[in-house]
Amino acid sequence: MTEPLFMPLTSYQEYPHEEMRQRAAAFLAEMQRRRTVRHFSNRPVPREVIESCLLASGTAPSGANLQPWHFVVVSDPTIKCRIREAAEKEEYDFYHRRAPQEWLDALAPLGTDEYKPYLETAPYLIVIFALSHGLLPDGRKVKHYYVTESVGIATGMLITAIHQVGLVSLTHTPSPMGFLNQVLGRPSHEKPFLILVVGYPAEDAVVPDIDKKPLEEIATFL
Repeated sequence: MTEPLFMPLTSYQEYPHEEMRQRAAAFLAEMQRRRTVRHFSNRPVPREVIESCLLASGTAPSGANLQPWHFVVVSDPTIKCRIREAAEKEEYDFYHRRAPQEWLDALAPLGTDEYKPYLETAPYLIVIFALSHGLLPDGRKVKHYYVTESVGIATGMLITAIHQVGLVSLTHTPSPMGFLNQVLGRPSHEKPFLILVVGYPAEDAVVPDIDKKPLEEIATFL
C-alpha cells in the first residue's frame, strides 16, 4: 500500500466576518444573474477561456481523487451537426412516445421541444463523460468510486466558471445518450453525463419567467 504524502496547507485564506458576509452576498447576487439559455449567438469564444474553465472544473473534489471525468470540447461544425441530428431523433421519440404526461407537464413552463438548433449555433459543445474506471499504462483497470457524485460536482463548477467569464450555458441531456460515444469516438467505459452548450446569448435571447425556491424550502438548520 502506498504511504500518503502530505504538505502544508498554504493556499487557504481567511476573511473577517464582515468581509465574509459581503463576499457571500456578492457571490449570491452574481449567481442569481446566471440563467440557462436556449438562444445562442454564433460569435466565437477564445479557446483559452474554455481551457481555463475546464481546468477550474478539474479542481473539483472526487472519490479517492481519481477524477473520473473526461471533457470532449466540440467546435467542429460537422460534428456538431451529427450530434444535433442524433439528439433530435432521441428527443422526438421522448416528446412524442416515451415521456409520461406528468413529465411533459413539468417541462411545459420551460417551452422545450425536440428541436435543438443551439447544438449547431453555439460555438462550443462540451460533452462530459463519467468514467467507471481508469486505465494504467500497462492496460490494467483502476476502479473509480463515487463517479456520479464526483462528475456532478465538477459539472457544477464548470457551469459556474462559464458564468463567471461572461458566457452562458445550457445543460442538455438527450435520453439515451449512447450515440455520443460513437460520434465522438469514446470508449464504452465512458458514460455520457451531459452536453453543456456554451457561448454568448443571442441578441434576442429570452428565458422562462421562473423562480427559485426560498431558503426555508431548500435548507434545514438543526
